[in-house]
Amino acid sequence: MTPIASSIRVQDLDHCGIVAGIIDQMGLVEQINQELGTHPQEILSAGVGVKAMIINGLGLVSAPLYLFERFFVGKATEHLLGEGIKPKHLNDDRLGRVLDQLFEAGLTQLFVKVALAAASKFGVNFDSLHLDSSSFHVHGSYLSQESLPSEEPTALKITHGYSRDHRPDLKQFMVDLICSGDGDVPLYLRVADGNESDQAVFAQLMKEFRQQWDGNALFVADAALYNQENLQSLTNLRWLSRVPGTIKGAQQLMEQLPEEAFHPSQLSQYRWSCVCSTYAGIKQQWLIVESQARKEADLKHLEQKIQQHQELAKKQLKQLGQQDFACAADALAAGQKLNQQLRYHRLCQLEVVPHPYYRKAGRPRTGQAPDGYHYRLQGTLTVKEEVVALARTRAGRFVLATNVLESKQLSPDQLLCQYKGQQSTERGFRFLKDPMFFTDSVFLKTPERVAALAMVMGLCLLVYTLAQRALRQALTSTKQKIQNQLGKPTATPTMRWVFQCFQSIHLVILNGVQQIVNLTPEHQRILQFLGAPCQKYYLLV
Repeated sequence: MTPIASSIRVQDLDHCGIVAGIIDQMGLVEQINQELGTHPQEILSAGVGVKAMIINGLGLVSAPLYLFERFFVGKATEHLLGEGIKPKHLNDDRLGRVLDQLFEAGLTQLFVKVALAAASKFGVNFDSLHLDSSSFHVHGSYLSQESLPSEEPTALKITHGYSRDHRPDLKQFMVDLICSGDGDVPLYLRVADGNESDQAVFAQLMKEFRQQWDGNALFVADAALYNQENLQSLTNLRWLSRVPGTIKGAQQLMEQLPEEAFHPSQLSQYRWSCVCSTYAGIKQQWLIVESQARKEADLKHLEQKIQQHQELAKKQLKQLGQQDFACAADALAAGQKLNQQLRYHRLCQLEVVPHPYYRKAGRPRTGQAPDGYHYRLQGTLTVKEEVVALARTRAGRFVLATNVLESKQLSPDQLLCQYKGQQSTERGFRFLKDPMFFTDSVFLKTPERVAALAMVMGLCLLVYTLAQRALRQALTSTKQKIQNQLGKPTATPTMRWVFQCFQSIHLVILNGVQQIVNLTPEHQRILQFLGAPCQKYYLLV
């Protein structure tokens, strides 16, 4: 029995064959090797190293890079990466050098080349592109540029800044991302300093990407884009942005536009009103949108805020009423000052009450004249009904602006749909920060490798979204469905669920013959939708 047992090898394959198949279909390994170069004596090329990091990143484990080699122990490593490649070749030294090569090649330029080539192969639509940014925190001191011993300053400044992760105690770096409205596919990724401002760079990022890609997409961004300098620099681009609520014209429209000015949207629970406007010398179409769901949430929040402000105002009025003033005018002035600070309330029935005082200690004699008077203020609180009415009118409303003036090109409903597609970048950042796909914090020694790892995380997102888009499109075109995690049929499954479905699939090598075990008919049906590059790893083609 011993010789037979020794001729059997069982290796984990799971969903890694899907990831490897999508990478092969992209041509990523060849493209990375072409950009970074290869050496005839190296066992693991840079392209294969990146492929391995993506498989690890999408491996459904939270494994920092220093556990990388251990991740491939027991995996079908040669089957996934190539003959002769063992887990020992995937050590942190080799992968660290790959990260260094990526950084030296130019992370953003390389990512855009890979992403655009992959998007072209998969037929991704470029009608709309969505730009956003987020912060990623790190654990470690990461010396500032001034304190680094090297004569050349680092290209990435890891420092404290406004934390989207609510971790102001940790240093961070920023990631700017542009995703397609079609399938949330990332097409542009840039790693930036931890204290960078969105307002300062968003317009420049759009122009840089436009130089690398010849198209006429609609660029969609949040309110960080909307300022005079940015808009004036985007004269040759089509853009759609949210208007900051601090702009006076937007405030007036949200608070004063009557109900009858709104039209029902084709999107459920939305209404809109369209007006022409000019800002920063640029003619624009402004779309005032009202969301019923958001309105209900805003009104509930408003009532909470009014109650909180009332409790605070009562406390301030009580403290003011216990304060002694030298004269009635001073007491009234203090009351007016407090009145100006109140947001939703005002002081009414203000009255100055004199209080006698005696310099001599003890109870004064009957009929003794006081030495003087202190003055105290009394009053009541009432709600500023006009302010609350404006806030209630404004609830659920926001303003969108675009330089696309012709409704034939983009109707109000289409503008609203395009802006709601801004969730594509938000979903991308949620993916990048999910510890089930990669790590939510970074454990590398140098800022350059941190930046390169962030780019690899972006490649993980690229592979994931392309796979998900391909599967959903195939299901839609064939009018078929697969079961979701609740056992119900769906034509829009997440790849995360699909990956979990492929757990416990193994590659068995018996006397040199390869076999796949635990592959069910449902697995095979999913692989048919994903195509031959993925089927190959499960020995179906």
